[in-house]
Amino acid sequence: MNKEQSSVLRVWEATVRKTQAAKKRANSIFGTISMATVADDDPEDDNDKSVSISGEAYFAEKILPNGDYYTGQWYYNLPNGQGKYLWTDRCMYVGEWHRGKTMGRGRFSWPSGAIFEGEFKSGYMDGTGIYTGPNGDSYKGQWVMNLKHGHGIKHYSNGDWYDGEWRRGLQEGHGKYQWQNENHYVGEWKNGVICGKGTFIWSYGNKYDGYWEDGKPKGNGTYQWPDGSFYVGNWSRDPDEQNGTYYPSESSLAANLEWDPKTVYNELGDCKICPGERVSILPSQKKLAIWYSTKGGDKPRRMSVDGRASVGIERPFDKMNMWESDGDSNDLGEVRRDLDFELLGVHHDDTNPKFNLRLPLKAPKPGKRQGETISKGHKHYELMLNLQLGIRHSVGRPAPATGLDLKASAFDPKEKIWTRFPPEGSKYTPPHQSCEFKWKDYCPVVFRTLRKLFKVDPADYMISICGNDALRELSSPGKSGSFFYLTDDDRYMIKTMKKSEVKVLLRMLSAYYNHVRSFENTLVIKYYGLHCVKLTGPTQKKVRFIIMGNLLRSEYTIHRRFDLKGSSLGRITEKLESEFDDTTILKDLDLNFIFKLRKAWFQEFCRQIDRDCEFLEQERTMDYSLLVGLHFREISTNGELIPCGRRTPSGNSENESTPRLCRTDIDELLLDPKRWASIKLGANMPALVERTIRKPEFELQLVGEQTGECYEVVMFFGIIDILQDYDITKKLEHAYKSIHYDPTSISAVDPKQYSKRFRDFIFKVFAEDT
Repeated sequence: MNKEQSSVLRVWEATVRKTQAAKKRANSIFGTISMATVADDDPEDDNDKSVSISGEAYFAEKILPNGDYYTGQWYYNLPNGQGKYLWTDRCMYVGEWHRGKTMGRGRFSWPSGAIFEGEFKSGYMDGTGIYTGPNGDSYKGQWVMNLKHGHGIKHYSNGDWYDGEWRRGLQEGHGKYQWQNENHYVGEWKNGVICGKGTFIWSYGNKYDGYWEDGKPKGNGTYQWPDGSFYVGNWSRDPDEQNGTYYPSESSLAANLEWDPKTVYNELGDCKICPGERVSILPSQKKLAIWYSTKGGDKPRRMSVDGRASVGIERPFDKMNMWESDGDSNDLGEVRRDLDFELLGVHHDDTNPKFNLRLPLKAPKPGKRQGETISKGHKHYELMLNLQLGIRHSVGRPAPATGLDLKASAFDPKEKIWTRFPPEGSKYTPPHQSCEFKWKDYCPVVFRTLRKLFKVDPADYMISICGNDALRELSSPGKSGSFFYLTDDDRYMIKTMKKSEVKVLLRMLSAYYNHVRSFENTLVIKYYGLHCVKLTGPTQKKVRFIIMGNLLRSEYTIHRRFDLKGSSLGRITEKLESEFDDTTILKDLDLNFIFKLRKAWFQEFCRQIDRDCEFLEQERTMDYSLLVGLHFREISTNGELIPCGRRTPSGNSENESTPRLCRTDIDELLLDPKRWASIKLGANMPALVERTIRKPEFELQLVGEQTGECYEVVMFFGIIDILQDYDITKKLEHAYKSIHYDPTSISAVDPKQYSKRFRDFIFKVFAEDT
């Protein structure tokens, strides 16, 4: 099961929980609306044959304005009771209605020949029912909101069958699957594949009993022959992990000594699970042609059979063409979009450019300068003074000259210097207006050498952090509870750290130093100092700080910021599109671009991502992300982003003082090595981004469909948050969330798996500009 499917299923689960509230809201809306058919006010309509009984349901036969036909019980201008509704596309429902919604037992048929007969709730197949597909597949069992959910039996047209538990439309739980050749499996399933403990029995009598993963034996298991001999061991498709012992029976003492467990995997390769059939049109999506009135030129109103109404003139995709029908492909795409949002309960409108290619992208509104200036009276004012005093002391302290080759003792976690800062001053510290505190430098020689390696001038470093300008505190702490501070020139970011993060950094400091020294183009965040302030007095509070580079500091305005991990659970910004500003951090599911780098840069980028991920994997860290900033070169006066080749005289991205790089300038710059100084991997990189569109059937897919619409940008990117160890807390988080969600979609996974998923995702959203 891929990531897109699992994301859709999670949304479906949330929809089930929220449906009751949505139904109440819909009912409250429709309870205040008085509807009448055209025939009620139009004496010339001879197609309405009804027997009216005031205030009660009555029998009606109606040919509705768009050609749909209804016959059955009618109440307050809506189907109510037993009735038959025939749409113009030949879909038909016969059964029970309640105030215009299919409710109770009924039979829905499709033009393709597919039929569902069973229970409906608010327009959805919900309850028990039998679905027979046009290809001969059939399912009998439980449904929830159009999806198989609960116990059910599925017979496939090729002769296979499954009897067991379903969840969100896929096999999950305990079940039996039998192939047409009489091979069969009995055991656990997850997300539509064999996973967990189970037994596979071949038609000729061989049997495997043990653990499975992704449809193949994985873990402890026993393979047994009909003669009683068996093989016990640890199973894996990786030959290095496969090991076990063969135990022959008395009747076959040496018959299978040369037997290779790989043959089991080869045999299982022929046992494919039949894919589920996609229902062409969901019953809940079908519209009823209902009118307010013909008086005053009121516009028609189409209402879904689940009770929702769409206001205004009928749109092209309201005609409900079948997916397999001929016709305009663009209209067909709109049909799919509308249908699947109906299934997910995500009421998509066409005002979101993430889904509608016809809408232009706009630059976000300018946001306020990030952070609140820490002035006198601020709760962290004294802490800022302590930090600035300590940094000035650490950087200004005389130290012997050192080369880049450091002794192992320099990386010892015990290598630290404590300095006391009394208010009246001391032999080594100046007097100050703050309270007394102690200052700790961790591995001072290493961080001094790192600043030298990163070409940081000590005087500039000290002025940025300890100058006359105050630090700025970001408006809210991070998810981890840490606080972030920015220097006034935005060059450095200071983050408070947990003790566990300090331990991780000190543990990996030697490897980190060797890595950034070996690879000048590393994308890993740059660290410049690690310190601790210990307040004296009864509290004895310790505050630990890390000082790092601000990846998105630039003379360009950063219009879009993305924090990308390659996971999907919770990876979407809760703000509305209209609320975005240029400081909003967007996430994986907000991403609507493919980043395109020139060939040489792209190749170097891929190599460096591999190196950096291998380093982080070896250090057993996870939960890191790629922070990406985009500056769009061309923006119209009304704020719209201008694609390449569609510039107008009004196009303008910045004022005249802002540096600009046209396409020709970029080509010349890349051809002249002397001018490369202003560009490096991850900073000030001229590039293209191609717009992508998300289809509602994959609304939570990580990578949208490419559109060919490209924009010139300047890019900034780097890997941040690298200090999260895969500790017991993260292991418990993984175990807990795996129960409720698709394990591949959550952020907290094993470092090896995290590294692979991260790389796979990054290599999908970055491409070579050809």
